[in-house]
Amino acid sequence: MKAEQHAPSPLSESVATEGPEVWELRLYVAGKTAKSVAALENLTRLCEREMPGKYKIEVVDLLVHPQLAKGDQILAIPTLVRKLPQPIRKVIGDLSNTERTLVGLQLRPAEN
Repeated sequence: MKAEQHAPSPLSESVATEGPEVWELRLYVAGKTAKSVAALENLTRLCEREMPGKYKIEVVDLLVHPQLAKGDQILAIPTLVRKLPQPIRKVIGDLSNTERTLVGLQLRPAEN
């Protein structure tokens, strides 16, 4: 039990290690809809607050590149995919629920 109390979260591990761990995030959208724009703004704000300088966001517009949806098995948009660190994680929606997004990305443990 003692080890669990001191187990670092994924974020604190990346902060504690030498050389920054870069979080590779891919946001799938369909055009510049209100939801797509909100998702990017919410994601950028969250990343700047939780892991400043340790993230890379790639935006994939499925109206321009629809073939890219198959690789990450995108069924809804907007969808955020955490490519790195492994394992791959997905969060669907405009990312306005910060707590749900943090848990989905494993930046914060889920509350029971």
